[in-house]
Order: sequence, then C-alpha cells, then structure tokens
Amino acid sequence: MSRVGFVPWLIFIIDVPLFLITVSVTWAFNSPGLYNDGFEKYSISRTSGIADADLRQVGADIRGYINSSDEPMDIQTRIFGVEQDLFNSKEIAHMKDVKKLVRGVYVLAIASAVYLLAMTLVGFARQRGQFTQLLATRLAMGGGLTLSLLILFSTVAAFGFDSLFVKFHELSFANDFWQLDPRTDYLVRIFPDNFWFDATLWVAVRAIIGALLILVAGTSYLVYQRYNSWQEVMNRLKGARAA
Repeated sequence: MSRVGFVPWLIFIIDVPLFLITVSVTWAFNSPGLYNDGFEKYSISRTSGIADADLRQVGADIRGYINSSDEPMDIQTRIFGVEQDLFNSKEIAHMKDVKKLVRGVYVLAIASAVYLLAMTLVGFARQRGQFTQLLATRLAMGGGLTLSLLILFSTVAAFGFDSLFVKFHELSFANDFWQLDPRTDYLVRIFPDNFWFDATLWVAVRAIIGALLILVAGTSYLVYQRYNSWQEVMNRLKGARAA
C-alpha cells in the first residue's frame, strides 16, 4: 500500500470509523442539549416529579460526575418539592460502571486521533507531496467504511433496538446493576429506553456527517487529480499534433 507497509495503513482506514464514532459518543455524553431535549420530549418532569430546571441541573451533575474523579456519585434534587438523594445504591453502582465505560471511550477517541495524525505526519515526512493522493484515498476508504458500518448498524437498530440495547449491556457490564426498575429507580425514569434510542440516532447522524465530509473531501481531491492528469495528457497530444 505504501513504503510504511500494508498493515499500518489498513489500521488507519479502520481507525477512521473508530475515531468518528468515539468522538460522536463523547460529544453526546457531554451535550446539554441532548439531555434537555430528551427531558422535554418524554415529559420527564411530569413522570418523575422533578421540575424542568432541576432536571437540567441533574443532567449537569451527571456530566460533572462522569468527567471528574469524584466517587461515589452524590446527586440531590427536589422530587415533588422535597429535597432528597436522587439515586439509590444500585443506581450509583451502575453509574460507576458507566463512568468507566465512558472514560474508555474518551481514551479510544484520543488514541484514534493520535494514530491518524501520526500516520499522516509519517506519510508526509517520507513521501512529501506525493502522499496527498494516497492520504485522500485512505480517508475516502475510511469514510466509506464508516458509512457502511453505520448503515448496517442503523438497519439492525431500527428493527430490534430493544434486544440490541440489552445485548450491549450484557457485553459491557459484568453485573446486573443495569437491570433497573422504573417503579423504584429514577435513573431509568429520567433516561427511558426511548431516550437512548434518540441518543444512538444522535450519535449515528453526527458520525455519518463526519464520514460523508471525509468521503467527499477525499473523493473530490482524487477526481480533481484525475482531471488534471487527463488535461496534461490532452495538452501533450495537442502539442505533438502541432509539432
């Protein structure tokens, strides 16, 4: 594939969807709008007894917990006007697991970005201007791979999100703390299953947009280069005929 070797550049192509998806997931967990829109869409204030302003603060507190070293999670809010602890011990234990998982996503996002940047710098250092076309090809392939994976995932999720959601939890967590009851556990009251479907769609849309931008940019450059090469050939033919 190049002087650097086939395997490193194969990893580069695979790394493109890893980067786009992990960055989108990171963005989702830290997006106040995603939380607040979900609270409003599913009337969480009415079903939980927590006022809209307090729900927004709960969302901010959860984001703060995930991004801090504080343990255990300690969030109080007003429920039907009474100040109290929001989550019980099982929910707190599950959120500790969630925090570890999200932190792992952060690490993957950074590692994938570093790898993409490092391989790009190595390519330019070794091949200089000739590397641009090779980079465009690899990015276009990575963008295409991302689109293919996300279209496949979206198709499966559209017809069986509930089972996919359960399987994700079974694979991601080594305990049953995630099996919560909306009758007693506020974590699933304020974040119902439909919220997670919307969040998954939110992530997929942003990753798809990123993949499309990469694919279009890479393909456009390749088409431009091919057009220039064709023009050079035509100019040479015209010059030969004129001579």
